Amino acid sequence: MTDTADTRSVHDRLLDAAEQCLAAKGIRATTVLEVAEVAGVSRAWLYRHFPDKSALLGGAIVRLNETFWADSHSTLAEVEGFDQRVAAGVRIGRSAYDAPGALLMKLRVNEPEEFAACAGAGVQGLVPDLAEFWRPYLEIARENHELHPDIDIVEASEWVARSLISIATVPGDTLDPDDDAAVLSYIRRYVLPGLQSGPT
Repeated sequence: MTDTADTRSVHDRLLDAAEQCLAAKGIRATTVLEVAEVAGVSRAWLYRHFPDKSALLGGAIVRLNETFWADSHSTLAEVEGFDQRVAAGVRIGRSAYDAPGALLMKLRVNEPEEFAACAGAGVQGLVPDLAEFWRPYLEIARENHELHPDIDIVEASEWVARSLISIATVPGDTLDPDDDAAVLSYIRRYVLPGLQSGPT
């Protein structure tokens, strides 16, 4: 029993250390030896938990990703109405530059090939991940008659994902993405009509 607890503790310490090194140096510059030193374990002990650098850094990236999405789902669970949820999604997107989202975004943008190699199939990419995140909320909105009944949920989820990335990250002249009331009004005026009209 103690061995299992100790093993889990070392595993978590290694992932914590990998996160620290990723934040400081990125994927390419992080070494297994540095992670082991930060975690306070030998390199040989690290290899008992992770067979190589990709598995180690991939484990840290997947954990960051899962934490970010879980926190985001918790936030949206407190929000009523699809328009309000999309507006909250913009706030979440704006906070993606805080931990753990910031590190994920930085690694995805700065080292896309290394990110994909480490994260593997568990972390697809920003647009597919975000579309998958929004899919259940679009399904609920359709059931609540907030969206057109014949809307293609998969396609619409990707459109919402792309819209939110744009609203949250691309500066413009007519919308302050940090003004919650303005964002909600914008979503009601421009985003929702596209989801409420039928397929053409």
